[in-house]
Amino acid sequence: MLLLSFIFCILLFIVIGALSVFKSQKTTEDYLVANKNVSPWLAGLSAVATNNSGFMFIGMIGLTYTTGLASIWLMFGWIVGDLTVSLLTLKQIRRVSENLNIHSFGGLIARWHGQNYIWLRRLTGLLIVIFLGAYAAAQLKAADKATSILFGWDSTISILLGALIILIYSIAGGIRASIWTDAAQSIVMIIGMFLLVIFGIQAVGGIEPLFYELEKVNHNYMAWFPDKSAFEVAMFILGWLFGGIAVIGQPHIVIRFMAFKNPNHLNRVRFYYYSWFILFYGATIVVGLLTRILLPETAGFDAELALPLMANSILPDILVGLILAAIFAATMSTADSLVLSCSASITRDFLPNHLHSLKATKLATAFVVIVATCIALSDNQTVFQLVLLSWALLASAFVPLILVYSLGQKPSEKLGITMVISGISASLIWRYFELNTLIYEVMPGIICGLLIFSLAKIVTRNDATD
Repeated sequence: MLLLSFIFCILLFIVIGALSVFKSQKTTEDYLVANKNVSPWLAGLSAVATNNSGFMFIGMIGLTYTTGLASIWLMFGWIVGDLTVSLLTLKQIRRVSENLNIHSFGGLIARWHGQNYIWLRRLTGLLIVIFLGAYAAAQLKAADKATSILFGWDSTISILLGALIILIYSIAGGIRASIWTDAAQSIVMIIGMFLLVIFGIQAVGGIEPLFYELEKVNHNYMAWFPDKSAFEVAMFILGWLFGGIAVIGQPHIVIRFMAFKNPNHLNRVRFYYYSWFILFYGATIVVGLLTRILLPETAGFDAELALPLMANSILPDILVGLILAAIFAATMSTADSLVLSCSASITRDFLPNHLHSLKATKLATAFVVIVATCIALSDNQTVFQLVLLSWALLASAFVPLILVYSLGQKPSEKLGITMVISGISASLIWRYFELNTLIYEVMPGIICGLLIFSLAKIVTRNDATD
């Protein structure tokens, strides 16, 4: 029953994605941005499902299991940062993408003010392929963690299965298929999470026994703040605020905000996006706390397996299959988006004058899926760390540029490239010296890029004065 339930849900996602073929117009514009004709509710649910990937099901629940209630500050910082940057940039992004008929994130970066920065665009395309390829591999690994514990499958089987599913409907319908399946997956994801909350509370005997048991875990497990100094707590929250700001540097999410059909509907897109975001994020924290009671910590226990283990212990098989499908859905909703963003970068940005055909774009999609699969099969980092590193490097590269563009500034191509490289370098140096234990490396990366721009403006102003 567990396997049948899982297979049914997965086939449903494949069918939904495949049905998009009937609306496809067989053009690269339709394949990459769905002709910028996506309904607000589809765009909102697709963007939020893409944002909340296997990281939420696997990494976030694992973090809550380990750290307790204080993980809520990750949620608070991330959503506040996300909303702040949304208000600053999304209207301009949608306007620019429509006015200049842009189909890729690299095109947005290189042509924002009507210029054509070829080398910046190629650099952007290269970085997207590298970072999003690793990010996609992390999604396949997230699916592997669930199926390996519930089905006992070898990791190769689950990774190849996820890759095959993504390949089928991505090539069939492009971003339209991705958006349609994202919306369906977002519904399954939130249903699965709330089922776990309901059954989990019943399993521990109710709300009161739950809080009683949580207080017994350790003296600080249910504290609102981590057991650290005020400075360290402030840095923790500030770091995740920048983690939310980083969303505007994620090509696979930004492309959804470029694809909805009417710029005047932006607030409707935001309503669907943030309503789902808050409900789902809150549910993951509750489930993370429940797993700590239902699955007491033992030596060698992998907290990233807490969700599938909990589901298997308290739910009937048919619902365990649904939860497993929800985890798969979370990974696919992000992985397919990552793959398509890489395809756009290869054909539109890295080699912008040679591979514009639909056939070439689909071949690029297949190539990216193969590369991501190979990375997933060979890499042994945790899902949480892979996602956070890729997220930070993308944000460090591109958020500073998008922010200054949105504020009406026009950096030269040389300055833009310098901002991208310096942001990435700052983030990597921060991690190398393990300063990310104090604050998430996305913050120094973004600040460094903005400082480079500010210094260049000062130098230019002084030169003009002289």
